[in-house]
Order: sequence, then structure tokens, then C-alpha cells
Amino acid sequence: MNAPVKTSKLIKGATGDWEVVIGLEVHAQVSSNAKLFSGAATEFGGEPNAHVSLVDAAMPGMLPVINEECVRQAIRTGLGLNAQINLRSVFDRKNYFYPDLPQGYQISQYKSPVVGEGQVKVDLPDGESIVVGIERLHLEQDAGKSLHDQHPTASYVDLNRSGVALMEIVSKPDLRSSEQAKAYVSKLRTILRYLGTCDGDMEKGSLRADVNVSVRKPGDALGTRCEIKNVNSVRFIGQAIEYEARRQIGILEDGGTVDQETRLFDAVKGETRSMRSKEEAHDYRYFPDPDLLPLEFSQDYVDALKAELPELPDAKMARFIAEFGLSADDAGVLVAERESAEFYEAVLAVLGNRERDGKLAANWVINELFGRLNKESLAIAASPVSAAQLAAIIDLIGEGTISGKIAKDLFEIIWVEGGDPREVVEARGMKQVTDLSAIEKVVDDIIAANPDKAAQVAAKPAMIGWFVGQVMKSSGGKANPQAVNDLLKSKLGL
Repeated sequence: MNAPVKTSKLIKGATGDWEVVIGLEVHAQVSSNAKLFSGAATEFGGEPNAHVSLVDAAMPGMLPVINEECVRQAIRTGLGLNAQINLRSVFDRKNYFYPDLPQGYQISQYKSPVVGEGQVKVDLPDGESIVVGIERLHLEQDAGKSLHDQHPTASYVDLNRSGVALMEIVSKPDLRSSEQAKAYVSKLRTILRYLGTCDGDMEKGSLRADVNVSVRKPGDALGTRCEIKNVNSVRFIGQAIEYEARRQIGILEDGGTVDQETRLFDAVKGETRSMRSKEEAHDYRYFPDPDLLPLEFSQDYVDALKAELPELPDAKMARFIAEFGLSADDAGVLVAERESAEFYEAVLAVLGNRERDGKLAANWVINELFGRLNKESLAIAASPVSAAQLAAIIDLIGEGTISGKIAKDLFEIIWVEGGDPREVVEARGMKQVTDLSAIEKVVDDIIAANPDKAAQVAAKPAMIGWFVGQVMKSSGGKANPQAVNDLLKSKLGL
């Protein structure tokens, strides 16, 4: 289903080149008000054990009941990943024993997941694209959390997360560098946010990844993989892969063998360390959960969900390029977050979606607005300049009322003080001077004051730029730049 993978990056070792092979298991918390099998709340940040039902605590006789909203969100995610939706799936018990897993097993899916094979197109920083295969997406419940820093001799358990619905999205081993892996996770997070199926907040643990890494000589069979558990930032995913690949290469080049194991990433030291030997599927003793019937729904149910999907990033990017003449880079920046794309489209809606304004609006949203938001560490929802205000500034430029330079001054005023841009321009006398006679007087004065430079222009036409700058400076940036250019060319004989 997926396109052939390009080898984009080989790692040089003492014995030659090595290829790193990466597969990711991304755990995405489902956007839902209740947990997967209980009605307990899923909100983040409550007091320990405040959001725990009798089901979550595994009290005797408590039976799980599937939350349909979580099923809907999993199907919608599968559709967003161009994946096969399985109309019949089965919940299994995955048996292992942790202090924060009160049942002694996790309800998950194994051989019959709700979503099968799919694919994700990933644009890389170097301008290339790859297609990453999706092996499966299955629903499972999260475990609780052990707290080891609350008491000098005891560990505490917080079950607030116990039973929260997770989508585990398993990629095929199609990734060949840390850059590809980082780009894939970023793209996956963007798709989930567009769909509204996961908020993608890695700091709160809503999205985290188990990273499978192995190395081999190019063209050889797959090597032994190690799994790095619960990496919770895109940057750390990249660092973990780089370290782990070089660790394995070092072992192999020294004549050793890589042990299949589960490792943890130490973000402070920037290295991975052993956690436990890796379990195989049979170690978990999977079997169908006897308290849950197979999950079945109709194709009509799937089709109805598909019909309501929002426009996804790839489709939106293609439309921005086709409709508004944007470059792939600009369109990619605008669609990277749903809120950014919506802000841009809100600006164009005020402007009437005029083709003239597509590129100009993109430049202003990306360079001026995003630049200022990044500088002040603000989210787009907190922007002091609204889409309507930015559209008014762009409109004033388009109709020739103000120049680009004045527009930047106006943007600063609106950012700090607010107000209607048109009223501000009127009140502060910021209109562009288009009166040719007024501009001509300034041009004549500048030429008269610089006869030596005027004499050189015929031989060095590029010097006209200096004259343009002087005229604009003399007029306080209000002179129409095109009129200034035309007048100077005429008067200097160009």
C-alpha cells in the first residue's frame, strides 16, 4: 500500500555505512469526556485519584462498558490515515503486573484491531516526501501512574489516568532517519488535531511514542531492534534515535550482538538505558476479553463518519496552492496547525477571497503575525490582532492607501493599542502620498542636492535604488514607491 522508502541518510561507522530502521508506536489519548470503559472524567490535572470509578479501580464484579465516542474517534482517525476500517474487531486482555495497573491486565486489541493498514504522506525539511505505512490502529486503556518522589520510602499510585482511552498507531518500519521520524510524528499530530481526535499535547502525555530502532548494513536483513518507551517530545524522539543507532553500531562493530530489550531515554543525559528484556506477544498471554463482545458496526456507520470529516492538511495545502498561488513552503507553514489555516482563511474571507490578496495575506500572516506571536510566545488564539484587523491592513495596502512600510508601522499600533486600522490611518495622517506634484518636488530636491550621484546613474542604473531610498526617507515613507520610481527614471534619463 505504501510507496518504496528512500534511503535518505546513512550513518558512517568504523567499518563502513550503516542504515537505521525505525518503526514508531504512537499512543494518542482519545479526545473524549469519559474513559474507554467507564464514565469517569478524563480531564488533566485533577487531585490524585479524583477521577476514578469502581471499574477503573478494578473492584470485584465491576464490568467494562464500551464508550461509543471513543470508537467513533478511532474510526475517524483511521479514515484520516487512509486506512482500512475493520467492521468487526475484538478486545483482548494483555496480562502484565504493575502497581499502577489494578486489574493485572490491560484491555487492548491484538489480532483484530479496529483499524488496519493505512498510510501517511510526510513532507521532509529538505523538500522531499515519503509515504509511511500504518500497520494498525487499536484502542486500549491507559494504566495509572506510580509516583516515586512523594515519600522517602514509599511509592504512591495515582489512578486518574487508569482506563483513559488510547489509540495506539503502529507504523511499518519505513523510517530511515531521526529527521524522518520527527517529521512523521509532527504530521501525525497535525492530522489528529485537525480531526479533533487527540489534542496532541505531548507535555501532558496526550501523545507519546515507543520508538523501535535497529541498524543494518544497507541491503541486509533487518537487525535486532530495541524499543525506547514513552518518549514525550518530537525533539527527544530525534535524540533517542541518534543515540540508540550509534550505540548499536558500536556494539556490532566491536563484534558483539544487540540484545532485544526495552530501554528508556534519559533527556538530561541524552542517552538511552536498559529497562528490561523485551517481551514477545506470547509473554502477555493475550486472550479475548470475556466481559466484552466483539465490536461490530456497519459500513453505513463508517460512511456517515467519513462524510463529516473536516478538510485535512494535505487537501488544504493542495487547495491553498491551487486557489491562492502559494508556494508549497508557505502553504505548508499555514496548514501545519488547524488554527493557523483557519486564521488565514478568515483573513481571506474578509478580503472576499480575491486572488490578488492570497499571496499578500500569506506573507503577512506568516512573516508579521507568526513572527510576532513567536517572539512573544503567544498562541494564535491569543493574537492581539484579529483576522478582520489584519485583513483591513492588507486591504489598505492593496488599494494603495498605505505603503508596505507604513503598513508595518500600522500593524505595530494595532498590536499594541487595538482599534480600526482605517480609522487609525485617517486619524494619524498615515495615508500614502499619491499626488505626483508633491512627490515630484521631493524628487527634484534630492536630485539637486546630489548632482554627482545623478551624473553617475546613467553608467550605474542600480544607483537609482539609493535615490528611491532618499525620497522615501524624506517623505516619511508616505510617497508611493511606484510613482517615485517612475519619476526618478524619467528625470535621470533611464
